[in-house]
Amino acid sequence: MNNNSPTFQAFKEKALQKEGVQSEYNELQPIYEIKKQMVSARLAAHLSQEDVATMLHTKKSNISRLESLNTKHLPNLSTLIKYAKVIGFNLEINLKKNAVR
Repeated sequence: MNNNSPTFQAFKEKALQKEGVQSEYNELQPIYEIKKQMVSARLAAHLSQEDVATMLHTKKSNISRLESLNTKHLPNLSTLIKYAKVIGFNLEINLKKNAVR
């Protein structure tokens, strides 16, 4: 590994300093977080996307799109609840007060 190449954290810190990037990052962060949690939970349950698709009576491509970090697609709440249930998890939603600016 080249020690001169920036780490992801360094890249992220530099990118977030650019105008507009921080606000876009903050807007998309909850979507990315839930999708990362979905994949982690599915893997913890030792299930493939195909397994989940079968349990939800849908196609693997739909599960792939649902979990994809490369799309802004936001699944509806009932889909998230069903997904969580079939993989053996519960969905929790919390509202947090914004920090005073």
